[in-house]
Amino acid sequence: MPTSPPGRAARTRATGERAATQQHRRTPYVCFEPTAAEIVPSLLRLGRVSERDRLVDLGSGDGRIAIAAARDFGAHALGVELNARLVALAREHARTEGVAGLASFVQQDLYAADLSGASVVTLFLLPEANLLLRPKLLGELRPGARILSHTHGMGDWRPEKTRHVRDRAGWYHRLHLWTVPECWRPAG
Repeated sequence: MPTSPPGRAARTRATGERAATQQHRRTPYVCFEPTAAEIVPSLLRLGRVSERDRLVDLGSGDGRIAIAAARDFGAHALGVELNARLVALAREHARTEGVAGLASFVQQDLYAADLSGASVVTLFLLPEANLLLRPKLLGELRPGARILSHTHGMGDWRPEKTRHVRDRAGWYHRLHLWTVPECWRPAG
């Protein structure tokens, strides 16, 4: 069953909440916790990532998702990470994997990243960060763009698909997919 983004009231509420809390809530809700390496291919397959895609990984950490998208699926990938040490590590990993021409990394606040050229956005952030990003995702991504989240949802916007994947230790991980609908136009 296709899902649609939240209605105007929810968008307005989310935008107002974002404006009121963005300055105070950003930092505590973004920390580095990597997606298990064996989960990454399942996440990218769920999003049907291919060489035609421009993937942006928000909070890219050590770069494993962007690098896998480039190496295994041929996508152009950009990792956005605030921590300079992790950006340097991701760049080194991309060189080592031979995908530095397809996977690049910038040191930037993920809330300020330009998403307008992305066809896929990946997230492994806490629920509060996803909710803060939701208006940005819906406002900047074109219809048909895919949003992939490891573990956490987008509030009242139900995912189009959810997959449960087990890691080597036996833990299950929820992977979510949303597609920005063709009829979606940002408010304003």
